[in-house]
Amino acid sequence: MSAPAALPPLREVIARHGLGARKSLGQHFLLDLNLTGRIARAAPDLSRGTVIEVGPGPGGLTRALLAEGATNLVVVEKDRRCLEALAELAVAYPGRLEVVEGDALKMDLAALGPAPRQIVSNLPYNISTALLVRWLTALADDPAAFSALTLMFQKEVAARLVAMPRSGPYGRLSVLTQWLCAARPLFDIPPRAFTPPPKVVSSVVALTPLAEPLAPASLAALEKVTAAAFGQRRKMLRQSLKSLGGDTARLFEATGIAPTARAEELAVEEFCALARLIGPGSLSFAGA
Repeated sequence: MSAPAALPPLREVIARHGLGARKSLGQHFLLDLNLTGRIARAAPDLSRGTVIEVGPGPGGLTRALLAEGATNLVVVEKDRRCLEALAELAVAYPGRLEVVEGDALKMDLAALGPAPRQIVSNLPYNISTALLVRWLTALADDPAAFSALTLMFQKEVAARLVAMPRSGPYGRLSVLTQWLCAARPLFDIPPRAFTPPPKVVSSVVALTPLAEPLAPASLAALEKVTAAAFGQRRKMLRQSLKSLGGDTARLFEATGIAPTARAEELAVEEFCALARLIGPGSLSFAGA
């Protein structure tokens, strides 16, 4: 589906509505139509269920999602300056775009529309990890909360999502993500593609929620054991897991995990095995 011919250029929309990017909101607008179209095409079938975009700004990716076939698109925007521009886009695509003003960090996105629901977003850099953790927590409660997540992060964060054991980026966020999703890197986007250009390369990642977690475990217990293990990632597990209290030797004996191993050597399933043997905690993945 092509965009209506009457749509003005994005730079004109930005100038008319005074939408200069704000650093405090982590805004870097992607205006390249080829790249926004590529992101939209990387997502699964946009015509089914509900497509959710967080932080649309002036609507660059929003246009691409609509042009590529999104029939029920819900955008969540915190910056009130952008609402009028997005409302104009909704008029151009009658009945296909709903604009919701609000803070995605405080919203239940799974309640925004009928299933299947997928999220496609160029996430604000300053809250991208916190947003992802919120959505993964929703998936831990209900694997059907979202059918797909096609998301853009700073390349450093994206690398952590797809990292394998025994690699530098592998950490708590890797474990949580891969416990619940199949994670696949798609492509990079250079700083010059944005207005204003960020200081880092960005990467688009596809996350496909699993029908059930990779291995049995409670989220709280998995948070607790990975916090202890990666909190002292250079130390052997027999030392780093002492903060869990109790008989840590029993953990190694019951799971067959070597006490001399380090956190980065354990597979997701092994962390789950440890989590099943400890009580749930209340630590958070935020900032992992």
